[in-house]
Amino acid sequence: MNVEVIQLTKRYGSTLAVDAIDLKIPSGAYCCLLGPSGCGKTTTLRMIGGHEAVSSGAVVIGPRAVGDAPPSERGTAMMFQSYALFPHLTCRDNVAFSLRMRGVAKAERRTKADAMLDLVQMGHLADRLPAQLSGGQQQRVALARALVTGPKVLLLDEPLSALDPFLRVRMRVELKRIQAELGLTFIHVTHSQEEAMALSDLVVVMNGGKIEQAGDPRTVFERPASAFVARFIGGHNVIALPEGKVAVRADRMRLGADPGAGAVQARVLAVEYQGASVQVALEADGMTEPGGLSAVLDDATFAGRPLAPGDRVALGWDPDAAHRLDA
Repeated sequence: MNVEVIQLTKRYGSTLAVDAIDLKIPSGAYCCLLGPSGCGKTTTLRMIGGHEAVSSGAVVIGPRAVGDAPPSERGTAMMFQSYALFPHLTCRDNVAFSLRMRGVAKAERRTKADAMLDLVQMGHLADRLPAQLSGGQQQRVALARALVTGPKVLLLDEPLSALDPFLRVRMRVELKRIQAELGLTFIHVTHSQEEAMALSDLVVVMNGGKIEQAGDPRTVFERPASAFVARFIGGHNVIALPEGKVAVRADRMRLGADPGAGAVQARVLAVEYQGASVQVALEADGMTEPGGLSAVLDDATFAGRPLAPGDRVALGWDPDAAHRLDA
């Protein structure tokens, strides 16, 4: 089901948390709301789901504006950052709980709960209590519980933040599989650029209650709309030139002989080995960008001409690697 917000605004007293944003999310899309803490992404998610009152503007889900409709009447389900499973109920009963509250017969709710647990690959642990599960297993049960009522839109509030890095990658794969299999619209709040790039069809970068840029992951990464997006998405240097600011990807910076356009002398500040690549932090003459500059070299290139902190090196880039920024 498609979701649209129109001039959506949220105020807390004199604080403007979400500032008249417009956004269209196509039916069946995986959308990630991405941004730093306090940017308004979770508040936006909660207003879409009816868990937060709208100050002004509209939320449209499918063919109708939902206005003040309660969460149960919006065709949405929320998966919260805290899984909040009932400790005294088995996995099956946790998943079936919302069906029980709706008066669904015991046999039917058991069948539906078991089907959802199978979908998230937890059917073999249906009779366990939450305390007997790992964090990743609890997350799968919480996901099954959110899906069992048959929502058209699933809202996820930083669902992977409590997991270790290895499990986070595995669960990203699972979320994408389940979303594609069910054909649902997923709206997923995250502060992780990597997570948003890996999961989404539509990335929405928020800052200060506004949308800085919305687009497919490749477009947002390759062509950031502003200096904020370039810096927040990561992997870019924001460079002030006489004709205006540009963003240049760190892996397209050139070091050493014949460094390319805009060549300057730079000093190596730090070298960080990352396996397949090496990240070199640099301080360039005449450039005082926050956080300095960086270049990413593949391991073989770095091994052929290693650098160490304190080394001086020529730094530049190919002209077509520079993307002009609007702001």
